[in-house]
Amino acid sequence: MIDLVEVPVISVIDDDASVRTAISNLVRSLGYSVHTFPSAEAFLQSVQLTQSWCVITDVRMPGTSGIELQSWLRAQGNRVPFIFITAVLEDRVRARALKDGAMCFLTKPVDQDHLIGSLARAIAQHDDRTGN
Repeated sequence: MIDLVEVPVISVIDDDASVRTAISNLVRSLGYSVHTFPSAEAFLQSVQLTQSWCVITDVRMPGTSGIELQSWLRAQGNRVPFIFITAVLEDRVRARALKDGAMCFLTKPVDQDHLIGSLARAIAQHDDRTGN
C-alpha cells in the first residue's frame, strides 16, 4: 500500500499581481500547493475556502479587506491560520488581526525568512488540529 502525503494548500490573496506572484513563487518553492486570488471575494467563491491550510493575505484590498475576511471566516467557525502582509502598519488593525488568531503581521516588502517561519507554524497548527 502506498502512503500518500497530503501537500499543504496555501491561498495567497492580494490585489497586487506582482505581490501575488512573488509570494506564490516562494511558497511553491517550499513544496506547497499554491492558489492565488486577486480579492477576498474571489477566494470566498473558490473551493480553496475549505481546502486551505493557511491564508496569506494583504490587509488592504478593494472590497473586502483581509481583516474582514478573517473575521467573517472566524464567525463561520473556520479556523484556518492567517498570515497578514501590509504596506501600512496600523497598531489597531494589527491588534484586531492578532486577537482574531492571526499567525503574524508582516510589512512589505516581506522578509522571506519571517514568512517561511510563519508558514511553518501555520502548517504545524493545521497538523495539530487535524491530527496529521
